[in-house]
Amino acid sequence: MAPSPTGLLHIGGVRTFLFNWLFARGRGGECRLRIENTDTSREVEESVEQIERSLRWLGIDWDGETTFQLDVMERAKGEAQRLVAEGTAYEDEGAIRIRMPDEGVTGWDDAIKGRIEFPNEELEDLVLVRSDGRPTYNFASPLEDSLEGITHVIRGDDHVSNTPKQINVLRALGAELPVYAHVPNVFGEDGKKLSKRHGAVSVDEFRKAGYLPEALMNFLALLGWAPDGETTIMSRDELIERFSLERVGSSPATFDYAKLDWMNGVYLRALPLEEFADRLVAYLRERGVDWDEQRVRAAAAIVQEKIGKLSEFESFAGFLFHDVEPDPELLDARILEAAAGALERVEPWAAAEIEVALKALCEELGEKPRAVYLPIRVAVTGSRVSPGLYESLELLGREESLARIRRTTA
Repeated sequence: MAPSPTGLLHIGGVRTFLFNWLFARGRGGECRLRIENTDTSREVEESVEQIERSLRWLGIDWDGETTFQLDVMERAKGEAQRLVAEGTAYEDEGAIRIRMPDEGVTGWDDAIKGRIEFPNEELEDLVLVRSDGRPTYNFASPLEDSLEGITHVIRGDDHVSNTPKQINVLRALGAELPVYAHVPNVFGEDGKKLSKRHGAVSVDEFRKAGYLPEALMNFLALLGWAPDGETTIMSRDELIERFSLERVGSSPATFDYAKLDWMNGVYLRALPLEEFADRLVAYLRERGVDWDEQRVRAAAAIVQEKIGKLSEFESFAGFLFHDVEPDPELLDARILEAAAGALERVEPWAAAEIEVALKALCEELGEKPRAVYLPIRVAVTGSRVSPGLYESLELLGREESLARIRRTTA
């Protein structure tokens, strides 16, 4: 992975790494994390930390230490000089270039795209080592592949043009060729490469937006791959077991934010209540929201079926933790005065008893529940949309509920 100058790990790169990881884990292989820092201007220490943190949060691990492409700089210089001595490379203004073949084609059987061939006459003699001694990406990468015994290189579609160059480098080095597989690009719904104009594009942004890592992993795995055209919800272990390059398509994948929201909601609702509450508490702490933990846990039960992202909790249940400003146009003094009187007599203050009292109030006023409940909901929660009214009143408490209702009739 190349460190981003902005320090943010693009979700498209994560999807490609995920494919590598699923492929390796499903076959008892190793998955390596190599930072492609041959362009030193892009080497940002914070960016590397962010890459590692983002992958770990998603549940993706790797084997061995994180390596850097410039780690092989001295070896690359030596190999380049060997190629010069053998006549397959030459010096050019302080740099070293490899001699590309002039005739025929350089081709390979891509594990995703099928047979690909490039006319050799279109391949320029590639710079292997710059005049300052730094190896280029197209030399360091295949060299490190051969040194590490890499068997499969699974990477983005935009690398197709690099592959014939790297194949010729490996042939010159006398190394075995890995299997190449070029995965489709990830586009927005407008058919253009995914970027900030489409919405969140970095792992950090999705994390802050309240997505679960296991939901995001499941969603990313389906960007360009499908096990059977039907199954959508799959655990990490199922993804590992079922992933294959044969089922990866060659057409660009579309990042459907609505589908991700739906999938995240499915994962949230599937969590055991206690774990859902744990995730809520951890998410709020991470965001610096210091609300009472016991009340957050109590509220978890009434919001789990309603929200699709952890971030929605703050607006959906915030009325339990701070005062509200109801819209006066949605209030009805007559109904609210009657509601205050009816709720005053509720004993014990519990959702079931509150329900009985409010239903009796509807009959007493000769109104449908919708007409009665809306002004009460707005007065208490500050919104037309909230968790269940009875449960909301119970959690908020008798004193605060009545105080908010009375405040709107004053």
